[in-house]
Amino acid sequence: MQHAEQLFSMTEIDQQISRLAKQLNRDYESLNPLVLCVMNGAVVTLGHLLPKLTFPLQLDYIHATRYCDKRIGADLVWQSRPTSELNDRHVLLIEDIFDEGYTLDALRAFCLEAGASSVRCLALVNKLHDRKQAQLPEYLGLEVADRYVFGFGMDVDGYWRNAPGIFAVREDS
Repeated sequence: MQHAEQLFSMTEIDQQISRLAKQLNRDYESLNPLVLCVMNGAVVTLGHLLPKLTFPLQLDYIHATRYCDKRIGADLVWQSRPTSELNDRHVLLIEDIFDEGYTLDALRAFCLEAGASSVRCLALVNKLHDRKQAQLPEYLGLEVADRYVFGFGMDVDGYWRNAPGIFAVREDS
């Protein structure tokens, strides 16, 4: 943490989650969605989002990663697929961050191949750069510069998912 800069406080994050929840409440009120938490990073976002959702939903998780506690992405590694039936379901993926989009593309494809009626994504953080490889999530929260960020569920070298806010590694670290 001594080499970090706070980008967003817990108050700012909560405001964005409340804004996103209002959109979801409008869009999903009659759809009976299956909400999939993309592990591990989105668990904190989901924990703050769920109490703000006013529609019935089912919850499961999906775990695929390119980072494996490292700072640079590699090949996608599947660690867990949902146990819930995706066929004919409206699936909502909850992601921590949208960076280049490789993981999100694979998760969307998996859900559609499993028969989902629709697949949308919420990403709490959108990293701003021109290397995007996938369509943007339908629901986006905070925007960050092209820096390595952590906290609020996102890790740095496998640590600080518990940091109270969103932080960036200082440029000189």
